[in-house]
Amino acid sequence: MKDPKQFLIDNLRCVPDFPTKGINFRDITSWFINPECIDVMTDMLVSRYRDEGITKIVGLESRGFLMGSILSKELHAGFVLARKPGKLPTATISETYTKEYGTDTLEIASDAITHDDVVLIHDDLLATGGTALAAYNLVKKFQPRKILISFLMEITDEGLHGRDVFPEGVLLDTLLTV
Repeated sequence: MKDPKQFLIDNLRCVPDFPTKGINFRDITSWFINPECIDVMTDMLVSRYRDEGITKIVGLESRGFLMGSILSKELHAGFVLARKPGKLPTATISETYTKEYGTDTLEIASDAITHDDVVLIHDDLLATGGTALAAYNLVKKFQPRKILISFLMEITDEGLHGRDVFPEGVLLDTLLTV
């Protein structure tokens, strides 16, 4: 395969006017029904992170669980679920954040991350950055050695600047920017 990024772009389903008129929805589920796309995403992400010493992958509910768990296996790192409130059966640490129409909360099990961990936060999409910033702030509460952030796709062509909400120096990467 000559250009893995182009391969992903060519296999990305775009749905015009969803969920509202004027939005061109990028539907990454088209990547997950194609095993070649899964292989390409896995190879790209593992290549990027294999030498970072990652010990924990934090997957954001729910689409961050998909590639996050694959990365966990490939990098031989633990997998940590960042979930909505009330979904984890143990003591949790939480972060509440403001969304466009209200607030939401993410929770992680209180024993999931240690000071010795190198953490990769993973989600499918960076658009406004609100949920990912909350995840970053939540993981910071555990005071790990290092935090990195990974997305499959970053949307910038609709006036979105999700990357800009993060503090300077945050290690943030995406496979594709559209």
